[in-house]
Amino acid sequence: MSQHVKPTKVPQERDFTGGMIPSMSCAYVGSTGEKRLDDQIMALANEISGVGEPCLLAEMIISAVRISRGAVTNGEFKLINRALKEMREAQEVFHPYRNCRKVAVFGSARTKPEDGEYQAAVAFAHRMREEGFMTITGAGPGIMAAGNEGAGREDSFGLNITLPFESSANEFIAGDPKLVNFNYFFTRKLSFVKEADASVGFPGGFGTMDEMFEALTLIQTGKASIYPVVCVDAKGGKYWKFWAQFVREHLARLGLISECDFALFKVTDDIEEAVAEITGFYKVFHSYRYVGDKIVLRVCGKVTEEGMAALNEEFADIVKSGKIEQRGPLEEESDEPELIPLGRIVFRHRRRDFGRLRQFIDAVNASKLVGKR
Repeated sequence: MSQHVKPTKVPQERDFTGGMIPSMSCAYVGSTGEKRLDDQIMALANEISGVGEPCLLAEMIISAVRISRGAVTNGEFKLINRALKEMREAQEVFHPYRNCRKVAVFGSARTKPEDGEYQAAVAFAHRMREEGFMTITGAGPGIMAAGNEGAGREDSFGLNITLPFESSANEFIAGDPKLVNFNYFFTRKLSFVKEADASVGFPGGFGTMDEMFEALTLIQTGKASIYPVVCVDAKGGKYWKFWAQFVREHLARLGLISECDFALFKVTDDIEEAVAEITGFYKVFHSYRYVGDKIVLRVCGKVTEEGMAALNEEFADIVKSGKIEQRGPLEEESDEPELIPLGRIVFRHRRRDFGRLRQFIDAVNASKLVGKR
């Protein structure tokens, strides 16, 4: 069977931090404390073929040397090595599919195939496949199995966690080359956030809460790029409705979150509404990155002059100085040549109240485009 989900016409930008990782400089590689060894490491990094940034490789080697010589136990040394190995293995699995949109599906491992939530997850993953999205699950039973079943083996990933009582992958992803096994939850969670273009939670326990709050925390604090977070119930279900009520009455009421943070997630019991929330997010918007204090939104089209005037009026509160403008690519974006043809919306961002930035992206998606109705 051939792959159902095809790569997008415009390559995907995979820096999930939105360009907030500082650029590498050879002046800050660090040192083992021995000049001779430092020179040997740099020479080795330069000799290894296919390395785009030898200084970065040299810094990683130096870090490993310093860890081995530092105040670490043998167990801690093994932990660091295992974590890096798991990150590498996951990257190698996802790399061939880097230009395919993906949705992460979370939910209880205890949900049975006859349950409404299971059937809803199957239907959702199947619809996302039809919309051109692959599905990432935790590879276990319950909702995870439903996600893999709905997407189909060829359009599924499984990020399996080794547990004392549950370590085998579900039948829909077991034995597939897109199955990755993790020993640590933190490396597994990194892959979920880094590789997904949306997170969708079905009813679940501590793990589901952990994953959904992790995504919301990273987005709310600007440590990860904004993407859709959708909380989906079976038709008539109240799990997420009561969760949202808790967030409203106990977090917002006490001033522990902002009103605009409610724009960062959507609660629904309608599969088509959940699908539309995700596909609509990428209607015009493609991605964004930071260049200095400027945020650069890459968009598929050009907003009309009237639309830009409306954006400037409605979202002046998120602009640090100046105004919101349309322009061509910035010089600093030359490291992403595949994205040069996209339009740009640029302004100096305050880097706070990221719920407002989500609302700005929604407004861009709803704007009229030049030459389009």
